[in-house]
Amino acid sequence: MALDLARWQFGITTIYHFLFVPLTIGLSVIVASLQTAWHRTGRTEYLRATKFFGKLFLINFAMGVVTGIVQEFQFGMNWSAYSTFVGDVFGAPLAMEALLAFFLESTFIGLWIFGWDKLPRRVHLACIWAAAIGTNLSAYFILAANAWMRHPVGFEIDPTTGQARLTSIWAVLSNDQAWSTYLHVVSAAFIAAGLFVAAVSAYKLLTRKDEREHELFRRTLRVGFVVTLVAGIVVTVSGDHQAKLMAQYEPMKLAAAEALWDDEHAAGFSIFAVGDIQDGRNHVNVQVPGLLAFLATGDFDGDVQGINDIQERLTAEFGPGSYIPNVGLLYWAFRMMMGLGLAGVAISVVGLWLTRGGRLFRWDWQYRLVVAALPAALLANIFGWILTEMGRQPWTVVGELLTANSVSPGVSLTEVAISLSAFTLIYAVLAVVEFGLLAKYVRAGTAAVMPYPENDAAEPDRTDDDRVPAFVY
Repeated sequence: MALDLARWQFGITTIYHFLFVPLTIGLSVIVASLQTAWHRTGRTEYLRATKFFGKLFLINFAMGVVTGIVQEFQFGMNWSAYSTFVGDVFGAPLAMEALLAFFLESTFIGLWIFGWDKLPRRVHLACIWAAAIGTNLSAYFILAANAWMRHPVGFEIDPTTGQARLTSIWAVLSNDQAWSTYLHVVSAAFIAAGLFVAAVSAYKLLTRKDEREHELFRRTLRVGFVVTLVAGIVVTVSGDHQAKLMAQYEPMKLAAAEALWDDEHAAGFSIFAVGDIQDGRNHVNVQVPGLLAFLATGDFDGDVQGINDIQERLTAEFGPGSYIPNVGLLYWAFRMMMGLGLAGVAISVVGLWLTRGGRLFRWDWQYRLVVAALPAALLANIFGWILTEMGRQPWTVVGELLTANSVSPGVSLTEVAISLSAFTLIYAVLAVVEFGLLAKYVRAGTAAVMPYPENDAAEPDRTDDDRVPAFVY
């Protein structure tokens, strides 16, 4: 069916795009912070770190823009029925994102790239902070639009056209699902960005290619750990709030993520389960007693709705049909998201302890473990996004529009198959290009963006009157 292939195409492009989004969100602030440290202290190592990680940030930003544009075109190509229904509501935050946030970040990123030797230091520093603010503001508008699909507010259905009409943009932007999702997604993005900085630093310290970079990457290694730890705390708090919102607005998603088949008092949190989806029951279920009830209601003796009972209630409200998402996928996506994310945070905690007082790791495998934490963090973000999107099924807009009614009526199976194959192939090529560019500049080190003096003498710390070398791209 064209519907199935359209879902696959949107899923592939979304996941691919979301590889770059977390790094862009987090790296923008980290790079701005490194430049601020240079501005305040005048230490050349902070300037080198700014330029080095700024280079990697810009490569990632460019890839994110390219894949993000394709995302939006799909709404009109494969999902025109959805666009027709929600366009008046969904288009408002997306327009604000494009006209306000994206122009803010793209304009000031351009000024930052070409303004190193042309703008006053304070103005140039303000440019990267403006770009970072724009990047994070852009995330809020997009997540507000997505949150509306899971908890639609601030709209009414036009009795003539049957389309959703916006009645309050403030209700959409202040949706409690929006700000809670934003905190959770952005803090998870900072975990990925922090581990990116830590992983790159660990790799450079492991290879020991240029001893002049030793002090720089020792510092950035700890910067990455600190960012990851702080973000991990925010992820935990926001995740708890997300669970309570899920129980309130999306009980089927929570039940599926826990393989909870029937309404249960003082429900336990499932650690491992083996079940029969057809019969709607678990054969094996290792639990932490009462924990799910606490996460969902704030009370260890609380009541949590189960899949079978929710299905009966939804059938009575919306008519015959299956309202159960892919239970197996959601169950393991939930655990992979939490497990991989917590593993990354744990590595940062241990790393901070082992590198306290200016120390470095004693064995090479410890550096390799930090490098391995980066793909784990990226996968945690992807599994979290899968949980969010797949858990909403079979709805595109919960309670208002089914996914089966959202696909473009005039698009054939062949057309979707061709575009799916083309996009997948192009994205595979772009993935090779992205990885190749990042690997090239990571291996080249800081000398590629700011050459060392020919005599290898210690570089003097710069003052406000010093001319800064151009940042060439």
